[in-house]
Amino acid sequence: MLTPDRHDLYLTDALLDDRDAALREAVRRYCDEEVRPIINGCWERAEFPVAALPGLARLGIVGGTIAGHGAPGLSARAAGVAAMELARCDGSLSTFFGVQSGLVMRAIHMHGSEEQRRRWLPGLARLELIGSFALTEPHHGSDAVALETSARRDGAGWRLSGHKRWIGNATFADLLVVWARDEATGEVGAWVVPGGAEGLEARPITGKIGKRASVQADIVLDGVPVADEDRLRGADGFAAAAAVLTKARSGVAWAALGHARAALEIAIEHTCRRSSFGRPLAGHQIVQATLAKMTATVTGMALMCHRLAELETDEPADAARASLAKMHNAGAAREVVGAARELLGGDGLLLENDVARHLTDVEVTVTVEGTEAIQALIVGRELTGLSAFGGAD
Repeated sequence: MLTPDRHDLYLTDALLDDRDAALREAVRRYCDEEVRPIINGCWERAEFPVAALPGLARLGIVGGTIAGHGAPGLSARAAGVAAMELARCDGSLSTFFGVQSGLVMRAIHMHGSEEQRRRWLPGLARLELIGSFALTEPHHGSDAVALETSARRDGAGWRLSGHKRWIGNATFADLLVVWARDEATGEVGAWVVPGGAEGLEARPITGKIGKRASVQADIVLDGVPVADEDRLRGADGFAAAAAVLTKARSGVAWAALGHARAALEIAIEHTCRRSSFGRPLAGHQIVQATLAKMTATVTGMALMCHRLAELETDEPADAARASLAKMHNAGAAREVVGAARELLGGDGLLLENDVARHLTDVEVTVTVEGTEAIQALIVGRELTGLSAFGGAD
């Protein structure tokens, strides 16, 4: 039986079958018992919560909807619910999970050979191997298709050179899926580079205001040697990277819902407990009106996620649908978490009350996997049949 959430007035959790409901409860219990006690300290110290990884591996959710080679083969809804519950607890751990499952494992599953899947996916699913997805570059964030990192033939292998930025897990990854442009053909492809390879340097990015317990890095590749057998055979052109990102955006939409649900739950509990002007805060009209609007927003986010999961169960991932969900839910989460921060007043600025962490973490959610403007252009292209990317036609 699910633990009921008082704000779930449309009973969206009732859409879960018994297996998915049990998974949600298991992830929530793991978060409450193993992550919450340590995460604020990790966040403040900008330290990745390594101690939480064994419990995450035991849940058997790493790999999401990927089936086979040790991955769990979850339904689209179950994978989304897992992402939601992780973000409901903490955005940094949610980001780690998204990189490992939604980007690294997805890229290998979609574009790797059968031998490559057998070689890497089981260890990644068990978290015996940690992966990193190196696409974004210092001068090519949203315009990822313009990447400059190069791959040059060197005998039977390759040499990779260039810079990458905002690369999750890179400083402690066992392998990195690096996207580069073949110097000879100009085509974009993907190579799996061992962590600590000769010529590879990963420097952690410091001074972040959000998802501080998640490690992002600047990467320098200086003629990094890669065997030809470590090139992902199916990664032929930038469309291969875009296909991975499309699947990942669904997970980000669910994660945004997790941040918003957490903020709403905290706001309800706080305003019912805290008194002001002789009565509980929740007894004031303006507070109830704010909570009602927050609930309406969260409900809409949940319905969009569940419908997206239904569509992805029967059809391949669709770029416009995934972008619409990511665009809407990330912006909506920002509104809901901001309203919760205001309702908590000064208490909303303290890590111990969690809203401050969600407030800054959700700013990362708005940007990651493409900004609101990029998602809008993907949706606009679907609506009009015209691409607005790149300025002049």
